[in-house]
Amino acid sequence: MSASIFNPRLILASTSPYRRELLQRLRVPFDVLSPGVDESPLPGEAPRELALRLAIAKAEAVAGLHPDAVVLGSDQVCELDGRPLGKPGDHARAVAQLRALSGRSAHFLTAVAVVCRARNFAQADLAPVRVVFRTLAGDEIERYLQLDQPYDCAGSAKSESLGIALLSSIDSDDPTALIGLPLIRTARLLREAGLDVLRDPEPA
Repeated sequence: MSASIFNPRLILASTSPYRRELLQRLRVPFDVLSPGVDESPLPGEAPRELALRLAIAKAEAVAGLHPDAVVLGSDQVCELDGRPLGKPGDHARAVAQLRALSGRSAHFLTAVAVVCRARNFAQADLAPVRVVFRTLAGDEIERYLQLDQPYDCAGSAKSESLGIALLSSIDSDDPTALIGLPLIRTARLLREAGLDVLRDPEPA
């Protein structure tokens, strides 16, 4: 197949509504498939390695079923004191996470991977975001959790929503990384895989 007429199907290997909304900003049609990957950390696995491994595993799982497609996988891990903070899942764990993050800085590590078996392409990158949390009172934590219910978010805070009121600062070179998908890195990896979001697809 000539590179000039490479017009692949794009698949997002994630059921995250946050990643779906972010990828829509690139205005490229895509399908969504669940990768079905176990997201449990390995014993002693560092947060950075965990995020990268899971992003790659998600993309590879779907690419194995759709080798002609360009498949995008992503994962985010919140790191505090060198340890991962995952999705809380419930109110009690979210309270514990926000108490631990109160007055502290943490790193949100968002990895993205792009795989296309037909082109023998597989690359990944990671966008670190340093986030400083205000010192949070107990009633602030409770009020926030009642309103935003961020139980499916690593670190228990939605920066794109009311969670921004919990923070003192955000330091990132890829502005959407904290929400769940670093679009600067994503667009670059898609270009390198042969899918340039700023070029019209040519007819096959």
